[in-house]
Amino acid sequence: MKKILIIEDQATMRRNLALMLQMEGFDTATAENGRAGIEKAREQQPDLVLCDVMMPELDGYAVLRALREDEAFANTPFIFLTARTDRTDVRTGMNFGADDYLAKPVVRDDLLAAVHARLARAEMLQQRFAESSGFNPDFSRPDLLQHAHGLTPRESEVLVWVAQGKSNADVAAILGMSDKTVKHHLGVCFQKMGVESRNAASLVALETLSGHRRL
Repeated sequence: MKKILIIEDQATMRRNLALMLQMEGFDTATAENGRAGIEKAREQQPDLVLCDVMMPELDGYAVLRALREDEAFANTPFIFLTARTDRTDVRTGMNFGADDYLAKPVVRDDLLAAVHARLARAEMLQQRFAESSGFNPDFSRPDLLQHAHGLTPRESEVLVWVAQGKSNADVAAILGMSDKTVKHHLGVCFQKMGVESRNAASLVALETLSGHRRL
């Protein structure tokens, strides 16, 4: 059973989220603020974290930063929950390493879809890590994609974020471009890399960023 940690300062919201997830078969743990959330994460080792942005003690960005600095949580899916949906807020969260961003009030179907999608991707990456000796992508090195596949710096930036599971809308917010521009860059990446799908491009990128370049 997958465990999900909910970090949310509003008690009613916290209970509702826990109930929705429990009814779907998930185990849940909760924390009422950012500082308690970090402690609970280290204690419970959740498979995914749902975290509010605006909270007492520590805000969601500080929570994410602290967890990402801990090797144990380097790849743990992290979803922000917030009433703030400005593109700048989305970009900030994604740049800190968030995997998704859901606006309050959270719709049950949207919540479950995001949770299932992020858990599935985490399992795929974990399997890929197990299958490939030393598979450890360095997402700070988009230049590796440039040299290996003849991509431009901008195309490489787009592909790095896509390889981390970001949607076109996420990438657009992070890099300050339109969804249409992201889609265009990806199409060019597919052509240069000789692949036909987003998943195939992501896997090739992950191998390249790990030093397992496909020839």
